[in-house]
Order: sequence, then C-alpha cells, then structure tokens
Amino acid sequence: MDGSFRKECLKSVKGSHGSGNCLIIGEVAQTHDGSLGAAHAFIDAIADAGADAVKFQTHIAAEESTPDEPWRVKFSPREETRFEYWQRMEFTKSEWLGLKTHADERNILFLSTPFSEKAVELLSAIGMRVWKVASGEVGNLPLLERMAASHDPMILSSGMSGWEELDLAVGTIKKVGNPLAVLQCTSAYPCPPERVGLNVLDVLRQRYGLPVGLSDHTGNIYAGLAAATLRADVIEVHVTLSREMFGPDVPASLTTTELRQLVEGTRQIERMVSSPVDKERAAEDLADLRTIFTKSIVASKALSAGTAIAAADLKLKKPGTGMPAAEIPNLIGRILKHDVKADEMLSSYHIDG
Repeated sequence: MDGSFRKECLKSVKGSHGSGNCLIIGEVAQTHDGSLGAAHAFIDAIADAGADAVKFQTHIAAEESTPDEPWRVKFSPREETRFEYWQRMEFTKSEWLGLKTHADERNILFLSTPFSEKAVELLSAIGMRVWKVASGEVGNLPLLERMAASHDPMILSSGMSGWEELDLAVGTIKKVGNPLAVLQCTSAYPCPPERVGLNVLDVLRQRYGLPVGLSDHTGNIYAGLAAATLRADVIEVHVTLSREMFGPDVPASLTTTELRQLVEGTRQIERMVSSPVDKERAAEDLADLRTIFTKSIVASKALSAGTAIAAADLKLKKPGTGMPAAEIPNLIGRILKHDVKADEMLSSYHIDG
C-alpha cells in the first residue's frame, strides 16, 4: 500500500484530500430507498465523515432483470416483485448528474456500480471516472469490457467468485491496462467475523500483483481497521444515516459516526505501519524520562561502615539516577566503607573494593 491507487482514483476530484494511502468508500447502495433527497443527504453525511468516496448503485430494471427475478429477502411492503423494486430505485440521467455534481462540490469521489451496459453508458455520460464491479457481475465479461474501454480505474469485488472466474475477470481488465484493485468480499449481510477472510488480502496481492482491499459487510468498524493494519489499498463499507432506517442493507452498515471512526482509525494505522520504530534508539531518546520513572538502589535503613550488605538492607526507589536494580546481586555480601543513611542511594563510594 503506497497510496498510488488512491491518488489515481482521486485525481479527477478537485480539492485537497489529505494524507492517506487507503481509498475509503462509503456505500449507500439502496439505503436511500428511492428518495433523491435521501441520496443527496448521504453525500453530505459521507463527505462530513471524511471518506474519500460515496458510492451508489445504478439499476435500470428493464436492462438488467426480468419480471421473474426472485427476491433475495422479501422486505418491501410496497412492491410485489423485485423487478418493481428496481424500477423504484431508478433515477433519471439528470438526477444522477445532480448527485455527481453534488459530490464534486463536496470534493468527494462519486461512484455508482452499474448493473447493465446501459447503466455504464449513463454513468459515463455524466462524467464518472472510476468503476466498481459488483460481486454478481464478475462473470459478466461484456460488462467488464465496456467499463474497461474507458481506461479509467476499476475496483473489482470478489464475493461470489472462485479463482477461475476471478482470474478470467482480472485477466480481461489487465489486458486493457486499467488501474485495478481487487477486493476480498463475503456476500453475507451482515457478515460474521469468521467469514470476513482477511487472509485473502495477501493471497490476492500475491496472485495478481495488484492493489487489494476489503468490501466489508460486518456492520462494524473492526474488520475495516484490521484490513488497514494489513495495508489494504481500498476499504468499502455500507453506510446508513441511522440504524432505524428501512432497507435490507442497514444491518450490514456503519452509521456515519462509525464511518468517521473508521476513517480516523485507518489514517492513524497508516501512520503506524509506515513508521517503524528502532527500539534501541527509542530507549536512548527517552534517557531523561527514564531517570524519572525508573528506580535506584537505596539503603532500607541506616547502615554503618563495616556492615556486610544483606538483601534486606536494600530497596529500590525513584528516581533512577543511581545504581540500577540489576546491580543488586553484585552488592550482596559486599562491605560498606562508609556509613549510609536510610533512603540514601548507594554508589561505588560506599562499597569496599
């Protein structure tokens, strides 16, 4: 993780994006529930949380689905069919342009996952310049080729694919030469911790030699922070304005407050992992502080010259400006040359040579 993929994705966005190597995406999906006003509210909330990008999904029902498409979960009290639900999730081209313009004004990257070639054309026409491939579209090579033809950066989720399908998709995009990141993803909503698959990040990195990341559905910040520690180039999380909102993605989403925590935590982790500490040098730099917090050998009571020092005659007390604790074994049995007061630090002056 060197930040180059993040920079490539954000180069089309005006304004300063601060330091950071990992591209952090707040995914709205369908949590706006078809409300254009809610979609705009999400842009402001995700920008305020400090994320790099806000992501929607562009569904055109007639282009991607049939009336017989089954529900994954029958959640809508309004639509009888999933096809009808996709229709309600549609925005017009001018509405999508308004969302893109709003994101531009907030200096945040606008993304929307296309689920048909028609959706790619719409998003291309409004100026979207980074493409996200949904897990269910990895095997849709015509769609991948249509996105890749832009030569813009692409982000590929892998939640429903085995290695053979993923190899083919990555090879298809690599052949064109787009900047590409591959995300580990588990298509469960919410995803239990034991199925997150953090181990896959390193496998993806070694297998493809590409930036990698995590598309997280756990509904909390922990997996994302762990991915940051593993030097993820991209972290994508679902976002909700409130856990009381309607929709199937809400249980797998972060609140905007949690999103801010994820962003702040990731940026701190990036500083940690990119700043190795020399333990020996660090101890040397803290020499002055060490004298305050460590202890020295002192007499536990007044001792007269000629006394053979016993363990009971010694204690350890602050400050650490005298003989250190490690010298205690060397003092036992030695003869005092001079009187020592109680709590007086022992030194070579007091000890018979």
